[in-house]
Amino acid sequence: MKKTHRLHSWLRLLLWSHVAGVISFYIVLWLRTAPRYLKGAKVSSAYGLTPGGVKPFVSIIVPARNEERNIRRCVESLLEQDYDNYEVIVVDDGSSDCTARILDELVASHAHSDRLYVLRLRDELPQGWAGKPHAIHEGTQEAHGEWLLFTDADTWHAPDALRSSLAQAIEEQADLLTLGSTQELPTFWDRVLMPMAYLGISMMYPVKKVNDPLSSVAIANGQYILIRRSVYNMLGGYARPGLRNTLIDDRNLAWTVKQQGFRLRLEDGRDLVHVHMYDGLREAWRGWRKNVFLGSRGGLAFFVLMLIGLPMVAIAPFLLPLMILISRQKQAPHVQRNQITPSEIGLATLLELGPLLAYRIVLDNELKVPWYYAFTHPLAGALFEGILAQSAWRVLLRKGVDWRGRQYYHRTGE
Repeated sequence: MKKTHRLHSWLRLLLWSHVAGVISFYIVLWLRTAPRYLKGAKVSSAYGLTPGGVKPFVSIIVPARNEERNIRRCVESLLEQDYDNYEVIVVDDGSSDCTARILDELVASHAHSDRLYVLRLRDELPQGWAGKPHAIHEGTQEAHGEWLLFTDADTWHAPDALRSSLAQAIEEQADLLTLGSTQELPTFWDRVLMPMAYLGISMMYPVKKVNDPLSSVAIANGQYILIRRSVYNMLGGYARPGLRNTLIDDRNLAWTVKQQGFRLRLEDGRDLVHVHMYDGLREAWRGWRKNVFLGSRGGLAFFVLMLIGLPMVAIAPFLLPLMILISRQKQAPHVQRNQITPSEIGLATLLELGPLLAYRIVLDNELKVPWYYAFTHPLAGALFEGILAQSAWRVLLRKGVDWRGRQYYHRTGE
């Protein structure tokens, strides 16, 4: 009898400790992110360079490898900016699909093709380089701009994006300005995975910390990085050791900029830049797998904590109702008084799911995801648990992570 009572006491302590932990987690998450992905000043068309003022020359560099699905829309949007002092350099990084043909068509037929230069690279990478840093580095060697804009081939840019972001960078005296973008989420898996990805990113890299020059926290969105050419050159650019072979080129560039005492700004550019990152669950899994372990803060110990904590805060709260069903099974009369009751489990469920769903619904609204996707939270948690575990396993054991037909962190080479 005493052993049974002691067991129920421990189970009750475990239940309410979990309730306290889940509530605390989502309160802290709310305070760190509020829960918007970006809380900084919103960049809009209200920003603009003064008429007749100096308009710095900008070099836009687009690394592209097998981007036939996106490249036309991206380049056309860049060639049609309402700023008149810039060039677009597309670095075709050994594409084996129709990317090269589409770029040739744009060079031959677009009204502003005089702004476009296509640089073609071989498929083989120089030793010690990752694909994207190498492509950007090669693009910068051909660039003439006072400012450099790095953007991805799966982005689409509003006509006033360059003018507005450049004006804000100059006004705020930023050395690197990076914009959060609108995520296009047309499929079920997009809407399941992206909110969880944003939750993790914003938890580790809150915007207030990123924009605080006294904080070491730094991150940039590789979909839109605007940097002064003088600062880029001073740092050694992507040829700098530690940048040339990284798969988290945007985070590491931002960290280097901030560490060296330059001004980093992360702002809300969702009206200016749009992106559709991955096509389907398989591509999303591979895309997040390549960098979630490398991009986490706090080292291996914190990563292990994330692996343990994610199921606790994302999946377990939705499993509590199962405990109600189990507790309603036939119970022995002499222990019924001491064991956890269905009403107690029901209260715990409400206390956990309340802040969780409130946070997710607001976050989903920010991402323009229907509110009922909040109930896919445990599915997203389970998927990211698998992605996190596989990413760490492949990197630490040198099994390799693959992206765009290239292998990284493989035992046969870096």
